[in-house]
Amino acid sequence: MRHIIQASVLCLSLVATAASAQSVRTEKNMSLDLANQIATATVAACTANGYAVGVTVVDRAGTVRAVQRADNAGPHTLAASLQKAFTSASAKNNTLAMMEGAQKNPAAANLTDIPGFLLLGGGMPIKVGSETIGAVGVGGAPGGHLDEACAVAALEKVKDQLK
Repeated sequence: MRHIIQASVLCLSLVATAASAQSVRTEKNMSLDLANQIATATVAACTANGYAVGVTVVDRAGTVRAVQRADNAGPHTLAASLQKAFTSASAKNNTLAMMEGAQKNPAAANLTDIPGFLLLGGGMPIKVGSETIGAVGVGGAPGGHLDEACAVAALEKVKDQLK
């Protein structure tokens, strides 16, 4: 009888362990150092093209990890960069594509009603493989496509760290 009870307890503990293991997830996240590298490289890419921008890097949950504002960048650039980064991280998509999709699809136009969303070019997801670990948002270049180009250039510089 004692062996049956011990075996039953062992089985139940294994089942409980397996069940709890299924509820715990492992996710990749970016370090503060990587977030700062992306912000610095984004500002540098835009500055090289004559654009004074604000840049915000957020983690997978849309929480700010790094912020930079170039010399002479307007004060509005930081708010725009935050909203673009949040939108991109939340939707796991670039904001230029989202803007274009909303313009072509009336049902998607309501995306602009989501608090914190900004459907303008300049928000790019940061990915490790297919997993989105955050996003970078850029505001201040004379066009969202130019903001996006700076973010793309920065992500290209750190691509070896995104593996």
